[in-house]
Order: sequence, then structure tokens, then C-alpha cells
Amino acid sequence: MEGAPEPHSGWTFITNHARVLAAVADDSHARIRDIAAHCRLTERAVQRIIADLEQDGYLSRTREGRTNIYRIEPDKVLRHPAEAGLSVASLLSLLVKDEADRGKNTPAAATGTEP
Repeated sequence: MEGAPEPHSGWTFITNHARVLAAVADDSHARIRDIAAHCRLTERAVQRIIADLEQDGYLSRTREGRTNIYRIEPDKVLRHPAEAGLSVASLLSLLVKDEADRGKNTPAAATGTEP
């Protein structure tokens, strides 16, 4: 997944912070460039989000050669009062799926019109 992110207007169900966290959960060795492409964000936006997540203790990173390795704190509780008591692990269990499962959840598959 390379290239410039596609623009998006309007609201979405998932925040960019949750998208980045899910991308890191999919691949703890992912480069900022790859996370940005996966999430359809700029690299600078991903850098800011990772800094936010690190500052609040949801994510940590260590350097291994030229690679960052990210570690998610699965027991950390989500920030918003409406999600009081829910952990990062519970959020990620909804967001992180096997790539093969993502293909099965296309609109055509959902309506039964897929060949």
C-alpha cells in the first residue's frame, strides 16, 4: 500500500487513533509509511497519533536497528467515559481481523450478490 492517501470528507465511525492502533496490532514492525498508507493518512498525521498514543501509555516503541517495534498495552482502559471499563484489547478484538476475513465482508458478500 503505497502512494498518497485518498481524500475523505464527512464523518466516520472509527477514529484515526483507533485505525493507527489497529494497524500496529496487525504488524508491530510496520513502518510509519505503511501505517499511513493502510489508514489513508499522511505520514505526519500518523507520527502525531503515535506520539499521542505513546504519551498516554497506550503504545510504546523500541528501536531495533533501523526499525521501530511497537508494543500495545492491551489492558489500558479507553479514555472516553462512555467506554468506561473497556480495554484496548476489547476494542482491537473488533477492529483487527485477518485479511482474508476482510474480503468476505464486502458489500457484495453481505448482499449475497457475489459470484
